[in-house]
Amino acid sequence: MREEVADNVKIPEGIEIEIDNDVVIAKKGAEKIELAIGDMNIEKENNLIKLFNKRGNRGDKRQIKTMAAHIRNMFAGLNEPFVYKLQIASVHFPMNVTYDSAKKEILIKNFLGEKNARKAKIKDGVDVKIERDFIILTSSDKEAAGQSAANIEQATKIKSRDRRVFQDGCYIVEKAGRKL
Repeated sequence: MREEVADNVKIPEGIEIEIDNDVVIAKKGAEKIELAIGDMNIEKENNLIKLFNKRGNRGDKRQIKTMAAHIRNMFAGLNEPFVYKLQIASVHFPMNVTYDSAKKEILIKNFLGEKNARKAKIKDGVDVKIERDFIILTSSDKEAAGQSAANIEQATKIKSRDRRVFQDGCYIVEKAGRKL
């Protein structure tokens, strides 16, 4: 059944919004986040962003609600950055974890005694800080911070060994306001 599907997102104080074709750009001071929304009807009225479809179905409703949640995450990130915390666990061999800011990647050396270093890509706009056994990722873009944390965790994934015995790796212990 086709009916009008819509959702509104209130723009917080101090955040500027631009809508350019299929990209929403949110700015606050020097921080800037862009979000590609695809072929969706979007309008800006006063301090509201309206996402709508005149003749939408359940799939369109899901898509609109998802984009509204992404836009709310943009606003939340501009007000307070998202922080992901990963713990470095090395039981068998002492790992050496370094951040190469020129290449935007984390290098994990001596993982399970391997000769070659494992690499994890870090997305643009993510600040990396390594303190003892913790890697702290900070970004105003939740998707970039989360994907960078996932890349690090996947880089240390153990294959062909018993995970109950070989518990080495980098594991997410804290996500954007939640402890795991």
